[in-house]
Amino acid sequence: MKEPQVISFNEVDQKELEFDVVVIGSGPGGGLSALRACERGLKVAVFEMGPGLKTKDFVMDEATAYQNLYQEAAGRTTLGGEVTILQGRTLGGGSAINWTSSFETPDLTLRTWQEKYSLTHLNRESLKGHFEKVKELIGVATWEIPPNANNELLAQGLKKLGVSYASIPRNVRGCQNLGYCGFGCPTGAKQSSFRTSLARGSSLGASIYCDAFVKKLLIKKDKVYALEVCPRTAVLGEAPNNKVKAKTFICAAGAIGTPGLLLRSLVPDPHNSLGKRTFLHPTTICGATFKEEVAPFYGAPQTIYSDAFIPRDLNERRPGYKLEVPPIHPLLLATSLPLKGKQHRELMKRLAYTQAIIALQRDGFHQESPGGQVLVKKGQVFLDYQLTPYMQEGFKRSLLTMGEVQFAAGAEEVFPVHRHGEKVKSWQAFKNQISNLSMAPLDLKVVSAHVMGGCAMGKEPKESVTDIKGRYHHLENLYIRDGSLFPTSLGTNPMLSILALVDHLEV
Repeated sequence: MKEPQVISFNEVDQKELEFDVVVIGSGPGGGLSALRACERGLKVAVFEMGPGLKTKDFVMDEATAYQNLYQEAAGRTTLGGEVTILQGRTLGGGSAINWTSSFETPDLTLRTWQEKYSLTHLNRESLKGHFEKVKELIGVATWEIPPNANNELLAQGLKKLGVSYASIPRNVRGCQNLGYCGFGCPTGAKQSSFRTSLARGSSLGASIYCDAFVKKLLIKKDKVYALEVCPRTAVLGEAPNNKVKAKTFICAAGAIGTPGLLLRSLVPDPHNSLGKRTFLHPTTICGATFKEEVAPFYGAPQTIYSDAFIPRDLNERRPGYKLEVPPIHPLLLATSLPLKGKQHRELMKRLAYTQAIIALQRDGFHQESPGGQVLVKKGQVFLDYQLTPYMQEGFKRSLLTMGEVQFAAGAEEVFPVHRHGEKVKSWQAFKNQISNLSMAPLDLKVVSAHVMGGCAMGKEPKESVTDIKGRYHHLENLYIRDGSLFPTSLGTNPMLSILALVDHLEV
């Protein structure tokens, strides 16, 4: 399948465009929504804020990739700077820059949605066929190549401690095991939305516009009748707006972008629920150095995980977290270490011998992890998000778990990624250090690559933003088709769940 034809909005000189269906966002949800509309014979357009970069354009250089492919050049944070948020802003959205981990929605998450949010139609049986379809679409399969050392050390430590772990399915075809997935796949092996759904949609006639900033939705009575769009490079200037009309509008701009656009458009929100309950997977990091070379920048980034530390009981109070590893590239490491001077230099010199584990905390499953709120100030979108004492308890637990796993795997030194973290040579010294470290915001380094919620689906308008088909409660022809529909976080990497949910909703 040829990659999609793309039009830069900088080159559009028509003041009015008209389609049957307009999709805002080209990530997993937007791409699949566009494809399904094309398959019904509709005239479809997709608008993506980021550049229209494809396989031939990807450069395996961190500084270039972050600038070209990520929101705010990978510098996006929550409003107070407590959490660094990695999000895509390019053709394919997050699917173009993620690490290819492809998980189904966990059973506990589905049970929570059914029992606490009355989403009884979302269950393992009703979603089974949709997961099978989207797995085939994006090439999800068991990864047969042995894990790189970064992942293998996680497996070794867990095995020695008697803790369960498993292999991560990946959405790749013909992967060459380079390890640079976060910079856009230079071989085309990663089956992102521009390689799959957008490519098929383009072959069926979809118009795909990049460098397109959707300023707002235009509303008459209970319908959206048009978008105001301008070139992304002209957002701060005085460039005239283009008007894009359609019968149906689909927002798939991500769980910050979608609520942000709706708030900026002043859509009806009688219950003041739009943008509320926006969730992350707040993620802590623990580093370790080993005697043997790890080379954590080579090989498939994520191939081993453990869900052993996620509770199985809906009423379990204890914070839960998923263990994975991140790839470690020089710029990512340098900007993640809250250290300075000699300490920073010494760790950077040991990059090739460094291993890291990350713990992704579930969000939204307990009253003391209520999520954040998307805000719009002077046209700019922010996520106001608080790290509660309950979540800080989970951070401390996760650091202890990761440190124990790394020492069990044979680490020479282990260090929490924390403003006051120190390298230590024994498990007992590490436990003593963690017990004395503050888990307060800005002391502990917290990141998230996953944003969910803010337009939660549900049956009652007083308790949700969309109905159970993802239609905005207060506008007839506005639909949401991304992770902002989730009423909690997932507890796992979200791409596959977004695709299966969208496929389910399109039936």
